[in-house]
Amino acid sequence: QVQLVESGGGLVQAGGSLRLSCAASGRTLVMAWFRQAPGQEREFAASISRNGMSTYYSDSVKGRFTISRDNVKNTMYLEMNSLKPEDTAVYYCAASRLFDSVRSTTSDKYDYWGQGTQVTISS
Repeated sequence: QVQLVESGGGLVQAGGSLRLSCAASGRTLVMAWFRQAPGQEREFAASISRNGMSTYYSDSVKGRFTISRDNVKNTMYLEMNSLKPEDTAVYYCAASRLFDSVRSTTSDKYDYWGQGTQVTISS
């Protein structure tokens, strides 16, 4: 069983930046960030293959967010720039033990989940 722990959330003004981290306790294949805004369903944001060479983004974050990972540290990151109030959500990291496709954009592809970290963007 792999444990995932997110960190880096907080409150920033619109236009600002934040960097989220997700530390894994073991080896994983594709990893991803999902987010869930109040009253909405959890949605895919970005994913990265195990070797870090492939990434995939939702249209809502493409061009503003950058996903990366350091397999030596077993840590994944999400650099978020040009933040908007609509980016406000709880951000979850997820990891798969079976799939290594960055097109894994649905929750059922992921076996391990973090507890979530709150990101709030003020206007």
